[in-house]
Amino acid sequence: MRILLVEDDAVLGDGIYHGLMQNGCAVDWVNNGKAAELALSSEPYDAMILDLNIPQPDGLTILKDLRARGNLLPVLILTARDTVADRVRGLDSGADDYMIKPFDLTELDARLRALLRRANGRAQPLIQHGDIVMNPASHTVRRGDGTVALSRREFAVLHQLLDNAGKVLSRSRLEESLYAWSDEVESNAVEVHIHHVRKKLGTDLIRTIRGVGYVIDKSA
Repeated sequence: MRILLVEDDAVLGDGIYHGLMQNGCAVDWVNNGKAAELALSSEPYDAMILDLNIPQPDGLTILKDLRARGNLLPVLILTARDTVADRVRGLDSGADDYMIKPFDLTELDARLRALLRRANGRAQPLIQHGDIVMNPASHTVRRGDGTVALSRREFAVLHQLLDNAGKVLSRSRLEESLYAWSDEVESNAVEVHIHHVRKKLGTDLIRTIRGVGYVIDKSA
């Protein structure tokens, strides 16, 4: 899951950034509206965490412009404005959820997972494909009665493919979902992760569409 974090408080931003990275997210962090606009125009994100009180322009303007362009990116707003009117204004401008500062990082992580579930049309917190069951909250994968140990990025690759079962995802799209700006990416990184997932969960799970990308077929 690749997240755009828009927060100008250095201490809070650093805490959110490292907390989400430790939970397996790829996070790009910017501290003003202009940088947020540039990031949104150049990178594909799974969700955005948006502080309303950022400079140049403010978060509400960013949000309204995003929705005016028809962009359906899930957005969770952060605000120190705790009046009902402020919360209503943010939600009516297109936010999907909000949190009032200060907050707990575990709740933020849970709210992000809920946003992604809804965006992908899932009601259940678990992702099941045949005898494979993935739990995004605990970062665990089970096959039958056994637990399968996956690295952080192997888990992320599998998560993306399962969330998009039936859709072919290009190598570049998978790479963009796995790596933030600060990460160094080797040219064959995605192939290596997929090789390891196949080794642990079966060679027939992920199909390669030559010249196009990778797909996990929908369960029968």
